[in-house]
Amino acid sequence: DDKSKEQLFAFVKDCADQFEPSYFPILEKRSKTPYTQAQVDWQALRHGRYVEFNLVYDRGTKFGFSVPGVNIEAVLMSLPLTVRYMYKHVPPSGSPERLLLDTLTGPPKDWTS
Repeated sequence: DDKSKEQLFAFVKDCADQFEPSYFPILEKRSKTPYTQAQVDWQALRHGRYVEFNLVYDRGTKFGFSVPGVNIEAVLMSLPLTVRYMYKHVPPSGSPERLLLDTLTGPPKDWTS
C-alpha cells in the first residue's frame, strides 16, 4: 500500500525484463541434457496428477464445464499431450522422484536460514 502505481509497474516491468536474460541461458544449457525413459514416465505421471487436479478439483475448470455452450475442446486444449496414471504410485525410497515428493509434501522448510 505504500508504493505508487508507477513504482509497482516499474517493479513488475523490471521483473519481466529479467526473464529473457535469465531463462534462455538455462534453457540453452539444459536443452541437450540426456534423459531416460524412466524420467519420461515420471513426467507423464506428474502430468497425470495435473490433469486430475484440473478436471476434478479446480473450481474454475469445473465452473467452465458448467457454462451453457462451453467448447469442451477449448478447455481440454490446455492439458498435456501425454499423461499416465498409476494407482497409489510411490517412487522408490532415495530416488530423485521420491526426494522431490518428500520436499513438496513434507513439513514446511525455512529456505532462508
